[in-house]
Amino acid sequence: MKVCQWGVFSVQERHGQVSVGVLHLSDVASARQIGTLLVERQLAACINLLPAVESIYRWQGNVETAAEVLAIFKTAAVTFPAFQRALSDVHPYKVPEIIASAPQVSGPY
Repeated sequence: MKVCQWGVFSVQERHGQVSVGVLHLSDVASARQIGTLLVERQLAACINLLPAVESIYRWQGNVETAAEVLAIFKTAAVTFPAFQRALSDVHPYKVPEIIASAPQVSGPY
């Protein structure tokens, strides 16, 4: 079984606390491009893309709907600020939603 890793060290071994989060992207092509960029820069160990998500949200006083791609990411807590900056630089939305938390990790990850 493959696990999300940087080189031979797992996220937890190399960086301590793990952050897992979600974000939304506008389409599969940009989600792949952005996900690949963040993994190549070692700002994320892994990004899982779930296409065909329908989002309902309030924007500028109106209720909107959109087809989006949900991305689940894993990174190190110490890397999260750089991850967030890099994502904000390339994200197609004016205000990207980036939600992260620090889960309990079982075993070597």
